[in-house]
Amino acid sequence: MQDNIELNMPISEAMETQRAIRRLKPDPVEDALVLRLIELALKAPSGSNAQNWEFIIVKDRAVKKKIAILHRRVVRLAGRYGRRADVKIWNAVLWQADHFEEIPVIVVACLKGMRLPFPHILVASYFGSIFPSVQNFLLAARAANLGATLITFPLWNLFALRRALGLPRNITPCAVIPLGWPIGSYGPTTRKPVHDVVSFDRYGNRGD
Repeated sequence: MQDNIELNMPISEAMETQRAIRRLKPDPVEDALVLRLIELALKAPSGSNAQNWEFIIVKDRAVKKKIAILHRRVVRLAGRYGRRADVKIWNAVLWQADHFEEIPVIVVACLKGMRLPFPHILVASYFGSIFPSVQNFLLAARAANLGATLITFPLWNLFALRRALGLPRNITPCAVIPLGWPIGSYGPTTRKPVHDVVSFDRYGNRGD
């Protein structure tokens, strides 16, 4: 439906330059562009090809405020740890929390048809059906030069988040994605060398 919106960035460039962008302009993002990003998200695989996704596009400031309240509560609780971990990143987290209602679009990725499962194998399978589509969305956003990041702090109170979004009990929010035009540039990314994180056959065997 939205194929007229072209995203021509090579996939390798999008992957190599993708980063969490938390400082976003209040400038609007066209619905057609957001729908195109979700359209690309829907190309991802899902468990048993169930395609049991739901995406809520939040633009109403009153709804964003309800999500913001949930988000800020966890940000405040995590403050001491966050400052110790990385001051630069934590400052961006605080900026996002303080300006949450001004972010033009909040996308909430959900799964339908199941309640949160147990044990671990079912939990992994459950979320494995949504996160490939979320990554597709994030890469598509990068290709459009939009800023985005996956956050989970608002998920701490599922009852309140469901109520804010009008979700029935069989729809579970799994990721919250603030989306907008970046303040500043994407800038360089720094990642660990591949040989620092890869083991062969058994953990710790880094190879030659």
